[in-house]
Amino acid sequence: MSNENITRVTREDILRKRARGEKSRTDWKRVDAMTDEDIVAAMRDDPDWQDFIDIDWSKAVAVTPPQKTAISIRLDEDIVDFFKATGKGYQTRINAVLRHFVTEQKRSKR
Repeated sequence: MSNENITRVTREDILRKRARGEKSRTDWKRVDAMTDEDIVAAMRDDPDWQDFIDIDWSKAVAVTPPQKTAISIRLDEDIVDFFKATGKGYQTRINAVLRHFVTEQKRSKR
């Protein structure tokens, strides 16, 4: 997919547009008229969905991340190097590893 056709907007952008009275360009009547079968067919025709179409989403959980707290933490140098080597967003990945640990600890104590 070409990045030249991708438009990114924030929630605040949408709220500002609504406040100015701008209407959505989405054809909501057409969307509302689509059946589940129409949606699945459209997804199967979309090359961006090819790797995701057959995933069982029935157990997916919508997650709203909690507010982050800035802290200072001392970690072993090799740990930090490992995560930094994975590229931008390494702190988010460290958080994900810690989140998984906490989730598993809570689950095992039930």
